Amino acid sequence: MRVLHVYKTYFPDTMGGIEQVLLQLTSGLAARGVENRMLVLSPTAEPAVIERPEAQVFRYPITLQLASNPVSWRAMRHFRAHLEWADIVHYQFPWPFADLLHLLFRVEIPSLATYQSDIVRQKRLMRFYRPMMDRFLDAMDLVVATSPDYLGSSSVLSQLRRPPQVIPNGLDDSSCPRAPQPLLDRWRAELGEGFFLFVGVLRYYKGLQTLIQAAAKVNTLVVIAGDGPEHSRLKDMARQSALTNVRFLGRVTEPDKAALLELSRAFVFPSHLRSEAFGMSLIEAAMYARPMISCEIGSGMSYINQDGKTGLVVPPEAPDALACAMQEFVDHPDLASRMGQAARQRYEQLFTGSQMADAYHRAYQCMLSR
Repeated sequence: MRVLHVYKTYFPDTMGGIEQVLLQLTSGLAARGVENRMLVLSPTAEPAVIERPEAQVFRYPITLQLASNPVSWRAMRHFRAHLEWADIVHYQFPWPFADLLHLLFRVEIPSLATYQSDIVRQKRLMRFYRPMMDRFLDAMDLVVATSPDYLGSSSVLSQLRRPPQVIPNGLDDSSCPRAPQPLLDRWRAELGEGFFLFVGVLRYYKGLQTLIQAAAKVNTLVVIAGDGPEHSRLKDMARQSALTNVRFLGRVTEPDKAALLELSRAFVFPSHLRSEAFGMSLIEAAMYARPMISCEIGSGMSYINQDGKTGLVVPPEAPDALACAMQEFVDHPDLASRMGQAARQRYEQLFTGSQMADAYHRAYQCMLSR
């Protein structure tokens, strides 16, 4: 079986959640005998083919950006050849350029799209894009939602002609090995233990301004690991508030992230907009048996983090509620420990990379058998 995976970016150019999903999925599929090829775009000047263990990655240079939508004429010129190679084409939605490719080339092989998120920010452009989006999604043999919560709350998914299938994103233990003791000791010496941790790309929808406001009300260290467009603004905000209990670490390595998770008290993920449709960082926290604090926005975050079981769920953009939840874990460490263990159990039941790969492999086989 040959599967062409289509998305706007991949490692090593970017390190986001969907890239992690693609890595986990293609690694799991490769172990099941699937040949994977990726069509992705890159800011590099020349096209390149990268041989990775999980997939053959075809990178094409970006020609232009339209409202955060990268477009590549070279990828368009080569798309037909990739379709001729593939048995199945698998898109990660949203990426309007992929919609255009599918409709322009009138793709006839079995096709599916994983619906990772509604389009939230470009509302003004939606009236122009919506007809193409609807045609693209209706053309899919299968649309996959990543959680029942998002399926139930998305107006787009609720209007599809064919009911979507739910396959949660997953992550395998083996991709996040435990931190070596010297690294744990180094971070323990620098930060201590029992801090609140956020790890991720610092984007507009992550709600980190609310976390900084909540940090002013809690006498415990808050560690923010990651880089992104909001980095400077958030640091200025913490500086202007004279907060001494907020540390910005910038981008950290995978071993560093493992050490930080092991030393933390709880994982805080205050995303406040539906652009955060799932939250792979929550899966990582659950894998390390860390209790979580997240916001209720009708997304997959509340599917991963069940309020009162694996952690606490608070309203979005509510610093007082977020601070109260953080204080609850400070005052009741036994509660935090129990919820952390429950988070690990839920991860094992629903969110391993192996389960995700099995589900997609079955979906592919079903599509081909038709």
